Amino acid sequence: MTQQSQNEFDCSLENAVAWMKAIQERLQINDNTKGPRSALEARLRETEMICHLEPEGRMRMDRVLKSADTFLGSCSEDQKPLVLSKLKGIKTLWEDTVVYITHCHSRIEWVWLHWSEYLRAQDEFYRWFQSMRATLEPALELQLGWKEKQWQLSHSEVLLGNVQNQAVLLDRLLEEAASLFNRIGDPSVDEDVQRKMKAEYEEIKAKAQDRVKLLEKITCEHKEYTEKVDAFQGWLVGVTERVSGRLGRANQSTLDNQLRDLQDIAKDFLRGEESLKNLERQSEGVIQNTSPLGAEKITRELEELRKALEKLKLLCKEEEERLLKALKLDGAYRSQAQLLGTEVAEFQQEIQRLAKGLEPGEKARNEEELITLWRKYTVTRSALVAEEAKAEKLKAQLKELIQFSQDGQPLSANAVSALQDFQSLKGKTAKLLTSAGMELAQSFQRLLRDFQLWKTEAQGLVNITASVPDHSLIPTFLPQLEAALSESSDLKEKLTAVLLKKDLLSGIFGEERAKSLMAEVTDATKDRDLLHYGLLQRKSKLLNMLSQQKDFDAAFEPLQERLAALRIRVTAEKEPQSDLRGKQAQLQKLQRLHEDLLELEVQMDDLKLLVQSEPSHQHKMSQLSSDYLTLKRSLEMMLQQSQQCVEEHCLFSNVLLELQQWIMVVKEKLESYQGDNDRWKVETRAGEIERLSAEFPNREVQLHLVEAHGQRVMEKSSPGGVALIQKELKQLTESWNSLRVLEDMLSGLVRSWQLKRANADSGKKKGMTNHIPKPGSSRHAGNAVDGHYGWKELGVGEGDFTSSLEKFKQWLLVEDAKLAGIIEVKVSTPEDVKARKSKLKELQSRIPEGQDHFENLLHLWSTKGNSEDLEDVRYRWMVYKSKITDSIHLLNHNSLEGPAGFRKSRSGGLCTFLERVCRVALPLQLLLLLLLLLLFLLPLAEETHSCTLSNNFARSFNLMLHYNGPPPT
Repeated sequence: MTQQSQNEFDCSLENAVAWMKAIQERLQINDNTKGPRSALEARLRETEMICHLEPEGRMRMDRVLKSADTFLGSCSEDQKPLVLSKLKGIKTLWEDTVVYITHCHSRIEWVWLHWSEYLRAQDEFYRWFQSMRATLEPALELQLGWKEKQWQLSHSEVLLGNVQNQAVLLDRLLEEAASLFNRIGDPSVDEDVQRKMKAEYEEIKAKAQDRVKLLEKITCEHKEYTEKVDAFQGWLVGVTERVSGRLGRANQSTLDNQLRDLQDIAKDFLRGEESLKNLERQSEGVIQNTSPLGAEKITRELEELRKALEKLKLLCKEEEERLLKALKLDGAYRSQAQLLGTEVAEFQQEIQRLAKGLEPGEKARNEEELITLWRKYTVTRSALVAEEAKAEKLKAQLKELIQFSQDGQPLSANAVSALQDFQSLKGKTAKLLTSAGMELAQSFQRLLRDFQLWKTEAQGLVNITASVPDHSLIPTFLPQLEAALSESSDLKEKLTAVLLKKDLLSGIFGEERAKSLMAEVTDATKDRDLLHYGLLQRKSKLLNMLSQQKDFDAAFEPLQERLAALRIRVTAEKEPQSDLRGKQAQLQKLQRLHEDLLELEVQMDDLKLLVQSEPSHQHKMSQLSSDYLTLKRSLEMMLQQSQQCVEEHCLFSNVLLELQQWIMVVKEKLESYQGDNDRWKVETRAGEIERLSAEFPNREVQLHLVEAHGQRVMEKSSPGGVALIQKELKQLTESWNSLRVLEDMLSGLVRSWQLKRANADSGKKKGMTNHIPKPGSSRHAGNAVDGHYGWKELGVGEGDFTSSLEKFKQWLLVEDAKLAGIIEVKVSTPEDVKARKSKLKELQSRIPEGQDHFENLLHLWSTKGNSEDLEDVRYRWMVYKSKITDSIHLLNHNSLEGPAGFRKSRSGGLCTFLERVCRVALPLQLLLLLLLLLLFLLPLAEETHSCTLSNNFARSFNLMLHYNGPPPT
């Protein structure tokens, strides 16, 4: 058996080593990123196929570990170090092979992804390049005018900005091409290709810049020409207005002045002619860069300017000839009537000035304007009185001129007209002065009447607003108070202004009447001040009342809405739930609702402090408090009922689960006992069967208790939950009935065997009259299971060392077989994990009992026994205990990871050896960790050798590439 297990181990070890070396050779052949893309893709497919072969290697390792476990169990102590050394070497080789497979495939896959993303970004760049070249290649299109040229310039500037923005993306693309060329060495990304891309981009950029510069020049030329044309048109409009003004004032200005103005305008025509010629020369350059329709428009515009200038020149020349002729005819008359004409003109000008000041214009809109008019009329009357002497003197001079003049009719008419205007102005001034005084008197009387009316209304408003029982009337009274206060301010300004016009009142009414009027105004001012203060008090009081009403409404309405929302949520939680999770969720919701309700109570208490002085507010708060207390009592009752329901359901679930687990464990034990007909096994398991039978009455009581708990839970569950609980109780009853049948059958078998054994051993002095112990007869009866011996029945004594040793070996063999069966079963669900953990804990609970018996064997061996047999038993006992400890540890940390073979291979001898190795290697491991920390603190030699740049996607394309996944590892 030992030779066969050694051959199996050597064969599996050689096969695994040969397979790993073959895989590493294939990886070395494909571990290269240089070359064209097709070769890289072929190596990528090859490494991917190698990755798919990893399960085969893992299977070979499982075979090696399984054969090693078998061989270690049967080989001598001298062979075990060699076997363990080979196992360590094959594990190291397997780990290196797995790491090499992963890293080689990841490295090639990373380069292939990097290349693909670079090609996609390069295609996008060339598509943009071709589109931009197609846009910039055609010649510039001539535009109609300056605005169109400016739009064309803006478009070209946008294109130039687009080209300049591509520079950053191009630099990124060139950087990635250089990085990729260092990895693959392919000519498609070498420096020539990079320089070509850079040159093509610079060519496009130069074209865009040249186009923008040319369009800027064309646009500036057209803009300058347009501004000069606008300036010339403005100058032409100004000259036209001057010429038209001179022609219209022919009868108002002297002939000399008109002739002088026309000569000045003729000088301006020379400058305009020069400006027009400059425009015509500049238009030639603008027309070259303008469309035919725009050029025609420019030409037509210059022709129209030329025609307008020639027309103005001709008009000025004709007017100059007419003035020269009239000047010759009028010279004689002017010299004769110069003296009298000057005085008549001065008198007439003074009369016209005074008359112009009395022109009605707009009617006086307020008292200030009326006072201004009255004062102006008074000044005009004084000026007319001063002009009386000049009028008499003018009459005498006119009589003398008529006697000596041959043709004095025009001058006489002017003088007579001036005198008539003087008399008319005197009558008009007296009439206007009287009318203004009457209006001022009426204005002051009207002010006093307006004050009396306001006083009556304001006094009534103050009396009404002294007490406002209904708050809804506040918005009605506030506008009235505002209007009364505004009118009061206006009255104050007017009354104050009257008090400052004492001299004016004396001039209009006289001294006595002015004093009486001033006294009335003073009394009115005092009364207004008292009423204004009362109105302000009433307004302040109403505003305070309105503010309190708004604050209460703003705080009360949210509380009322929140209480209604909580009532709806509480009503929604009255429906019964189907399972425990739903009831727990309902309990949590009710607890949150209770917290929200307590928070609402705090806000209601704060609001109650603000409404103590308002009966209407107190009534609303009382109603809200009543609704709140009703909802609170209802919610507390629901919360108590829900909590009780959850506790009952939890108790039912725990009791049900405990009983189900006990039935499952006992059923498995009894089913395993059912197929054993061997006499020795029946003897060893009789006590366990009897112990299990003794537990059935208590468990039956527990079954009735579970049914009672289930009935209470069903009363507080939904119809779906009731059906589910009924189904679980039905399954529990069926399991219990089947378990009872199996137990009755095994109990009958044990009783028949006991009867036979009693008849066969009746003559022995010291025997085993009943190998089925009573419940509690063994020291560790609570932990006994199928196939377990009661250690008091082993017959350990001074002369039975060999018998006890054989029985302990048999017991240890059975326990080890059970452990192997538990480990062999694969787990895939949490229920499987829980069942395995329960079985392992049962085996672990019997270790103290086995240790006691092993110590008894050691005591017997000190006087008798074979040392070699005991050493073998000691080794197997240590291996068994290590297996149980390691299995429980692995199950607690990672119950669903790793194949079963790796867990089985943790033998006691191997664990002990590895533990000694780890203790020796601990100082060396600490030294290596210290060196690794120093390496991390040192700066890297080159940026390109960084792990961050070598095996992840951190330096990938952010703007132009589209791969956003994690780096391949």
